[in-house]
Amino acid sequence: MARPLNLLRTRFYSSRATLTPANIQALDEYIAAPKKLVLEDTFNVERVSDLFITLPTRDGTRKPYTPPRLGSPCGIWLASGVLSCSNPGKRMWASGRMSWNSKHPLLVGKTATSSSTFGSVEKKGFDTESPMVFVTQRINITMAGETEPSITEERSHVYMGESVAPSNIPRVVKNIPLSADFTFKFTPSLITPLSFLGPHSSRGYPERLVHGPLTALMLLEAIKFDKPTAQIAHFEYRARNPIIVNRLMTINGVWVDEITATVWCEDDAGVVGMTGTVKLREPATNE
Repeated sequence: MARPLNLLRTRFYSSRATLTPANIQALDEYIAAPKKLVLEDTFNVERVSDLFITLPTRDGTRKPYTPPRLGSPCGIWLASGVLSCSNPGKRMWASGRMSWNSKHPLLVGKTATSSSTFGSVEKKGFDTESPMVFVTQRINITMAGETEPSITEERSHVYMGESVAPSNIPRVVKNIPLSADFTFKFTPSLITPLSFLGPHSSRGYPERLVHGPLTALMLLEAIKFDKPTAQIAHFEYRARNPIIVNRLMTINGVWVDEITATVWCEDDAGVVGMTGTVKLREPATNE
């Protein structure tokens, strides 16, 4: 199948271009076409261990930075299972949610299948000079031999043109708690975005940005630091402002009740980068 988003790229995202009926038709046909990615792999101990130590809170060793090597062009799907960042232009990881099925847990050493589909694709601003496409992706991870997924995830991305300049004014985030029950501080370094598939250039920002999923993981990490035995059942997060490397970040959390926490991260200037809500598994009751 042709890739309409590639075909549209030049006209679709030139700073002063007007979308033609052919452009819009090609995009509409792409949106209507079925899109699904199915991957199968085994969660062996070695891979899980390697992933575990990539978070900046883990002890480990460092090696000199090696520039990324040029490879073959990305297809419509990246290896991570998301729509390719080059189709079209600039991609922003806007928000997401995850649920863990306690009755069908994902087990280390077992084989599982990941099935990714598009939940919705929405066009906005197509009558302006800065059209954007909002994409919702749904992912189910199911263990071999099971019918119910162990993990259900939803990701929301925003695609826009390279010519869209970032705002220099941080977005004000309302309803942030005035105090925190627990905090964790760290400074994301340059290697952080490079390791987590972040952009390899600043793209108009003062420095490179920290990848959204890493920040989301750090919100969960803070929960586990505060309650090491907690079993997370559901997590929702939303990116509010770009998080820039080499700036001190503080993860904050407030317990709303015994199983619900509001979490957020902010830099040393008080700019909120991401907010989230975490729900723990209900305590077992004796019948």
